Amino acid sequence: MSNELFPTRTTSSNSDDAGGRVYRRQYEPAITVADFTLNRQVVQQNIARAAQRAGRNSEGVRLLAVSKTVSHDRVRNAHVAGLNQFAENKVQEAHAKAHDLADLDARWVMIGHLQTNKAKQVAEFAHEFQGLDSARIAAALDRRLQQLGRSLDVLVQVNVSGEATKSGVEPSEVEVLLGELKHCDALRVRGFMTIASHTTDEQQVRNCFRDLRDIRDQAQQTVEHPELFTELSMGMSGDYEIAIEEGSTVVRVGSALFGSRYYPA
Repeated sequence: MSNELFPTRTTSSNSDDAGGRVYRRQYEPAITVADFTLNRQVVQQNIARAAQRAGRNSEGVRLLAVSKTVSHDRVRNAHVAGLNQFAENKVQEAHAKAHDLADLDARWVMIGHLQTNKAKQVAEFAHEFQGLDSARIAAALDRRLQQLGRSLDVLVQVNVSGEATKSGVEPSEVEVLLGELKHCDALRVRGFMTIASHTTDEQQVRNCFRDLRDIRDQAQQTVEHPELFTELSMGMSGDYEIAIEEGSTVVRVGSALFGSRYYPA
C-alpha cells in the first residue's frame, strides 16, 4: 500500500502502522470537477498498484463511488470527472437521485440491508443490489421485478467479521440461502459482498477478505454457472488496497472520492 494512499487534499494528521503504511482518516470535500478528477485518479492509481502487487489486472476491479448523503450537483460533477457507478444505502435518497439524474449514463447500486417494504422502489430503478441477506428479501424483490419485467444483479452480503452491528448472512447459512435463491428467476446472483472488521489490525481485515474469497470459491463448486458467479465486493476507503490484494472485484469508495462525511450527533 503506497504512502500516497489518498490525495494531498487530505487535511488531517497521518498515522503510520507497524508496516509503514499511512492511513489518512479525514478528507476535504470534493466540490468541483477538478476535485473529483484528482481523487478519482489517485484512487485508480492505488487500485492499479494493489492489483500489480497481487499479480492481477486492474481492469478486473470495478470502482463503485459511494454517493450517500452527497448532493445531486456534486454527483453530477463526479460523473463529469469520469465516475459512472454510484452506490446508495437509503432507498428514498437513491430513488430521487436516479430520477433527477436520469440524463446521466450512470449505474445505480443499492448497498446494505434492505427492508421488504422498500423492495418495490428498488425494483423500479436499481441496476444492482449489494446486500441480499435473506430469502424473504429475495422473494419480495423477485416478485416486484417480475411484475415490471425487469431483472437485477445481486450480491449476497455475508457477515464474515461476526460483529453483531453488521448485516449479512452468517457464513454457515450461505449454502442454504443460495439454494433458496434458485427459485428467484428475476435475480441474477453474481457473488458476495462484505464489510471487514473496523480495526487498525491489518491481518484481521485481511482475514475477513480471505474468508469471503474462500466462501466464493466454495460456492462456485455448486452454482449452475460458476463463470457468472465471480464478484467479491469488499474494500472501502480505508482498506480497499488490502481488499484488492485479497481478490476483490468491486471496491466501494466514498470518503476518498467525495470527502469525509459528517453526521449529526
